[in-house]
Amino acid sequence: MNQAKNTILVTWDFTRMSENALLHAIKLSRNFENNIRLVHVIKSLENGALAEAEGKLKTEIKRIQDEYKILCESVVLQGNLFSAITNYLREGDAIMVIMGTHGIKGLQKYFGSKALKVIVGSEVPYIVVHDKPANMDRISNILFPIDFKSENKEKLQWAIYLGKYFNCKVHLFKAPVTDSSLVKKVNVNLNFAIRFLIQNNLDYEIHTAKKYGSFGKEMISFAKEIEADLIMITTTKHITFLDYLFGASEQYIIDNQSGIPVMCVNPKATFAKMGQFMFGR
Repeated sequence: MNQAKNTILVTWDFTRMSENALLHAIKLSRNFENNIRLVHVIKSLENGALAEAEGKLKTEIKRIQDEYKILCESVVLQGNLFSAITNYLREGDAIMVIMGTHGIKGLQKYFGSKALKVIVGSEVPYIVVHDKPANMDRISNILFPIDFKSENKEKLQWAIYLGKYFNCKVHLFKAPVTDSSLVKKVNVNLNFAIRFLIQNNLDYEIHTAKKYGSFGKEMISFAKEIEADLIMITTTKHITFLDYLFGASEQYIIDNQSGIPVMCVNPKATFAKMGQFMFGR
């Protein structure tokens, strides 16, 4: 892993959802020894907006340090929420971003959730959360969907990374495809995942969904059944207006009503070379 990237960014808008995201960051940082940095975006620098935002963040940082007994940083970015964070990530030291979301409401159903718009352009994974962590101790169960896409291998690195720190179980949830060419691709991805989970001494189980057309719904239902702490998905590589209009599959999963945190790995996400984690530490 790139040791220069050791910061967890938390999107911060002074709401309860931001506080929930912070708690998840604290939980992870206790195991990873990461820095935590709150990132707040303002539209304009005019009329003292920057000084006002920095002042509010300074107050929040002190409260957080007093309440949670942790060190924390902050940064204020100017611009559009959808691009400011993405641009900041390209040159920064963040290993991941944690974002609290209210879910998809009102007209956002037709134009995509704010979370999805930001995530798609990111070079590091996002963990999207709805609620505070169920506990602050550990991650016990990760749900890892397996389909025919080659990008499965990118998110596998993160499953191993988290699994090794938390000693958790990875639940491989297999898509029930019937087309012979797709069956072969799914099985290749499944065998690849199993091989590297075994090499890294991680516990795993294999499960198969019943119907591919409802793969997302079955995934959420199964995640709730096993009390998953995290669902890992790969985002749509080339998101389109139609995906927003009709609902990209990951949009449905991110907005799951069970409130299960979702780690979204963009196909362009940066990480260490595979060998550093895929072959053990």
